[in-house]
Amino acid sequence: MGIDTSVIWILIIFFSVFMYVLLDGFDLGIGMLFPFTPKKRDRDTMMNSVAPVWDGNETWLVLGGEGLLAAFPVAYAIILSGLYLPLIFMLIGLVFRGVAFEFRFKAKEHERHLWDKAFIGGSVAAAFFQGVTLGGFLDGITVSGRSFAGGPLDWVAPFPLLAGIGVMIAYTLLGATWLVMKTEGELQARMIQVARPFAWLLLGAIVAVSIWTPLRFAAVAERWFTFPNIAFLAPVPILVVLCMALLLRSLARQPFRQPFVLALALIFLGYSGMAISIWPHVVPPAITIWEAASPPQSQGFALVGTLFILPIILMYTGWSYWVFRGKVKHDAGYH
Repeated sequence: MGIDTSVIWILIIFFSVFMYVLLDGFDLGIGMLFPFTPKKRDRDTMMNSVAPVWDGNETWLVLGGEGLLAAFPVAYAIILSGLYLPLIFMLIGLVFRGVAFEFRFKAKEHERHLWDKAFIGGSVAAAFFQGVTLGGFLDGITVSGRSFAGGPLDWVAPFPLLAGIGVMIAYTLLGATWLVMKTEGELQARMIQVARPFAWLLLGAIVAVSIWTPLRFAAVAERWFTFPNIAFLAPVPILVVLCMALLLRSLARQPFRQPFVLALALIFLGYSGMAISIWPHVVPPAITIWEAASPPQSQGFALVGTLFILPIILMYTGWSYWVFRGKVKHDAGYH
């Protein structure tokens, strides 16, 4: 029995995108939390908490995108054609944010507010259009044969825009719980206050998406609400409720790592639910992973290099977070 390289590749892409959401999510969330922290001292601490690691997080986005091109070129062509504009807007946001990150510390005092605004705007744009891209993907891309057959503004619809707001909420919660873990004193207390309402907002976004998609697609409703699937998949919503309860409970105590871990668990459960809903389609609702796959020889050749480089990326990512694992002090950086 041969190895199904298409399944291996879709798992690699799934993992890469989740790692990007995990690592760059709290990073973008910090930018969206700037309006809640007007003091320069607090903003410096927030940026210092991610300064050693932020520019390596996009590695996973590149890996996911290039994996899609190598393993599923038909899907790559359709998805980029249908979602070209939100992807471009996302990249522009990332550029503004990256430039602002570097220039803010070098700017004169009277100019720093401009780079703060660029950092906020870039973070909001990148997070929102990532969500719009996800929502447009889940809402279905118009396909004729093996080509995109829709218009450039198909993504301007209620569900993609709702998904954009949902991703902003998720990233802001990740950023707040990251700062709960990384900071102390007044800033940490403020982030605890911010995290509570955003946790409820995230739960509301998960519920909204969970209701919308089964109503929109009969196949999704059948997958989740028919027997025996409903018995096998019931742990997903149960775990969402449990993680939410534990998150709120941990924020009411003396929190450290637990809120961040539980926020990540909520994101993972929502992400897994999305994957369960669309499987085995790589371009919902029309094209499966096998229909979009490149030849097995091409997938196998690219897989050899990917399986070699993936552990290296994991090792240096893990090492960087291990080295900078402590609290961030206002005037002394990592302690």
